[in-house]
Amino acid sequence: MARRSKSSDRWLREHFSDPYVKRAQAEGWRSRAVFKLEQIDQRERLVRPGMAVLDLGAAPGAWSQYLRRRVGPCGRVVATDLLAMEPLAGVEFVQGDFREQAVLQGLKDTLGAAGVDLLLSDMAPNLSGMDAIDAPRGMYLAELALDMAREVLKPGGDALIKLLQGPALRSWWRWHAPASSAFDA
Repeated sequence: MARRSKSSDRWLREHFSDPYVKRAQAEGWRSRAVFKLEQIDQRERLVRPGMAVLDLGAAPGAWSQYLRRRVGPCGRVVATDLLAMEPLAGVEFVQGDFREQAVLQGLKDTLGAAGVDLLLSDMAPNLSGMDAIDAPRGMYLAELALDMAREVLKPGGDALIKLLQGPALRSWWRWHAPASSAFDA
């Protein structure tokens, strides 16, 4: 077995001592990312019972878990990711790259013609640590999510798209922000 680097050991120690990681584990969430969504939802009141929601970049599934609980038995959660995701009761999962026609069609077939009330994207690129590479990759994923939102959102629907913070963020936002935005960067 290969030995981990000092930086990997340090990251693992920090990760498992993180209070949000501990809280997520204690509460049965798949990752600490759930608290980010919970905070946004409490502030913006995005998720309501009975909604149909599409979760892009869903693995490992904490956002889908949260959504399933919030939309209740009359709601619907469809999730997709490049990575596999352990099944979640009440969540329909489509694995693959939705830039590929077959995966996109499978996702659209799963969603049906009705569309969704809310699209969430927690997609993130594999980070290189170099802003000149990571920022454009992140912006590209945000563009993909925005394009998908335009295709599948019902009239009056909402989208929440995670963007990596950096120099390109403000220009992307100025280009795409709706007139009544809650963005405060």
